[in-house]
Amino acid sequence: MKKNRFFSTRVAIIVAVGGFLMGFDASVISGVVRFIEPEFGLTKLQLGWAVGSLTLTATLAMLFSGALSDRIGRRAVLKLAAVLFGVSAIGSALAPDFFTFVIARMIGGLGVGASLIIAPMYIAEISPAKIRGKLVSLNQLNIVVGISAAFFSNYLILRWGQSGAAWAETLMLGEHAWRWMLGVETLPAIIYFIGLFFVPASPRWQIMKGNIKEASTTLTKLVGSDAAEQQLKDVQKSLKADEHREKVSIKEIFHPSLRYVLMIGVTLAILQQITGINAVFFYAPMIFEQSGIGTDASFMQAVLVGLTNVVFTVLAILFIDRLGRRPLLIAGLTGITAAMMLLAYGFNSATYQLDPEQVEALEIPLDEELLGSLYGITYQSDVHFKQAIVQVLGQEAAVEYEAVLIQAAIDVKPGLILFGILGFVASFAISLGPVMWVMFSELFPLRVKGLAISFAGFINSAFSFLVQLVFPWELATIGSSFTFLIYGLFAAAGLIFVWKFVPETKNKTLEELEVQLVRK
Repeated sequence: MKKNRFFSTRVAIIVAVGGFLMGFDASVISGVVRFIEPEFGLTKLQLGWAVGSLTLTATLAMLFSGALSDRIGRRAVLKLAAVLFGVSAIGSALAPDFFTFVIARMIGGLGVGASLIIAPMYIAEISPAKIRGKLVSLNQLNIVVGISAAFFSNYLILRWGQSGAAWAETLMLGEHAWRWMLGVETLPAIIYFIGLFFVPASPRWQIMKGNIKEASTTLTKLVGSDAAEQQLKDVQKSLKADEHREKVSIKEIFHPSLRYVLMIGVTLAILQQITGINAVFFYAPMIFEQSGIGTDASFMQAVLVGLTNVVFTVLAILFIDRLGRRPLLIAGLTGITAAMMLLAYGFNSATYQLDPEQVEALEIPLDEELLGSLYGITYQSDVHFKQAIVQVLGQEAAVEYEAVLIQAAIDVKPGLILFGILGFVASFAISLGPVMWVMFSELFPLRVKGLAISFAGFINSAFSFLVQLVFPWELATIGSSFTFLIYGLFAAAGLIFVWKFVPETKNKTLEELEVQLVRK
């Protein structure tokens, strides 16, 4: 048994590297936004598009990746995703203009969408029931490790670029810091592609294709001979019951018998994004700059966000099969609501006022006569202060110097903001982050699993795109306080939904859950 568990764990770890690439590819943009906005002369919505474009194509990939994996296999789709990650890393790092940059990021989005759907599906299909939650959560763990690695990599490249070291100047880390931030992803993409040659095909996919002997061999390695024989019978029985049905279509996931599980899946998919997680992950340095701590410190605090994410995701993995999915969701959503309300309060209580001494200490090449019209005026919101900067300096200069002027003018408790952000990330990482994907792998019956998870993933990714697209506009238009208040209200509504409707799924086989949740 230990040998079987070791094999299934090893396979799950390799496949979950796709999660690392997804997390790295998605969040590395957080360190890039402050460089590409002035370099390409972007508006706030264009900046949102630069960030969200990856998620847009990830959304499209989710529409067909499940069905494609049913046709050519889970492993083959993941190999294709690895290639797309590498192409995207090189293309975006070398992009000469905004259009090329967006196209390269969109190519990476196809890999993100495929791996986000197929990796947890594959792991669920090769995992023993008693450790399925832990193994599926490895994918989410790798996502957060990838996010943390991107934050740390961005910080190191920024500091190395400022170090003045000869090797850093030779590599032009200072001049092209954002290009290096994007390009380093090429190495893990190559490692992932090679690693996938050392994992077996999904046994459930092999059974679907009629390769019973190969499936039996794979299952024996994964769960042992006795359990393999029983799982073969269970899967074959499930598939045989569906033989009289036509080929799975999108209409089938809307069948009344699946209404309950579809409602849960879609609601969790939306809830995971509208609480603002990807606004925090993809714009972390920008958010911390809004609290006035400066660029270097904002990149360092983004590293703390990544580390918090990793630690609490590990805790979720440790407790998801012990405490269950439902208690983690309830505890996490309670924490998310409280953290967002704290952030809304913290930014709402901030004031902004410039004086000549503060501006002089910044040593920035701006005409003091222009800034003089801002001296001595106390602004009660970040929106009014930013609008005043644009009116005085013009749009282009305002984009370049907004962060340092906020740093000089703001009166806020940055520790409160940091505590709120870390509390939010911790609450998310122990609940919605891993639990949603585990429940996706458990809720839907085998016959429609690929299509249903693709559909729920499509909804999740679509809302992620919208959050990323509008976040810079929200900060500029309605301000930080109101933006975080909206996220907190969504989390409170989600808490009520989970309390009333979401069932517990721990310690049950996929076939048992199908009997329990699918209304025949």
